Amino acid sequence: MTLPTRLTGLIATMGPARSGALLMVIAGTLFALINLMTQYATMMLAVPSARMAFWQYFIALLFSLPWVIREGLRAMKTNSLMLHLIRVAAAVIGVQLWVAGLAHVPIWQAIALIMLSPFFVTLGANLFLDEAATLERWLAVTTGFAGGMIILAPWSESFSLYVLYPVGAAAFWALTSLLTKRMTRTESPESLTVYLLLLLIPVNFGLALEGGVAPGGGVTALILIAAGLLTALAQYAIAKAYAIADAAYLQPFDHLKLPLNVGFGVLAFGFVPPGSMWIGSLMILGASFYLLRQESRTAQPA
Repeated sequence: MTLPTRLTGLIATMGPARSGALLMVIAGTLFALINLMTQYATMMLAVPSARMAFWQYFIALLFSLPWVIREGLRAMKTNSLMLHLIRVAAAVIGVQLWVAGLAHVPIWQAIALIMLSPFFVTLGANLFLDEAATLERWLAVTTGFAGGMIILAPWSESFSLYVLYPVGAAAFWALTSLLTKRMTRTESPESLTVYLLLLLIPVNFGLALEGGVAPGGGVTALILIAAGLLTALAQYAIAKAYAIADAAYLQPFDHLKLPLNVGFGVLAFGFVPPGSMWIGSLMILGASFYLLRQESRTAQPA
């Protein structure tokens, strides 16, 4: 899979840092469009969330098939099949919770809450990967979760249990990231990618059976195809970005998904976020950038 020729040529003329930043912005924009289509399909067209998730990732796999065929046979060797299964199960649960959340929760709220995922990763890294639990990390985690509570507002009359879906998605995607990091000790990137793509499909298919898996026609079919294509392109853009630039440098550009999703939500659905969302989001972003700055200082040679 490749990006459009002109864009590929433009990226080739830029340095690694600028190219990586551009690719992260492209990926964030694509994901914002995917979220917009997902919310429209599930909320306005009543497409079951499990069916939406299945077709989105199945079509993404079809667009990625040439790469999977080329890398798949070589990447199927593994000594960690059980961990692959657990990792895929965590990813599937995260996807299902995310899509189900978008069927009931405004985009701005879902995106703000999914940004809690790095803090779940920080907690899990201490518990499962034996990484140091520094004061700075605990301070960032506490501030981030406090911001999440402000966005959740469980004390308000408008609170709904549906808002916990994006929080659950953040937790399970964090578990996926932790398992990925642990498995890189023995597994190749090709193995991790191929097993994720191939195992996601049958699990999502099984979950979609209850509500029917027929994609439907007309606008629904177009949305499913477009979401699948954009998912494949977005995943490629992220992989390419991390291949050419440092992860720590790219993280702030990933946070642009918040204003992008809020803007699309306002334009498409009229979902105008309240002031509490901005307060909570600023706390989450501030904690993220604080942790990034502290980790970058620690990583610098004396």
